[in-house]
Amino acid sequence: MENIELLANAIILQAVKDYRHTYSPQCRAEIKRFFRSEWFRALTRLDGEMLISRLENERKGFYG
Repeated sequence: MENIELLANAIILQAVKDYRHTYSPQCRAEIKRFFRSEWFRALTRLDGEMLISRLENERKGFYG
């Protein structure tokens, strides 16, 4: 089970990194869809909306 959890965490961390480093609104929208998806909920117990909110606040801190 540990390897599956590591893979799930790696997928989510990559999505977070991609969100942080993209300037494309379309790409961010696609990542937000992932955070709201059934697949995301299958990978983790994290709240996707909370994660989106934190990432948005982070972006505002850097760019707003």
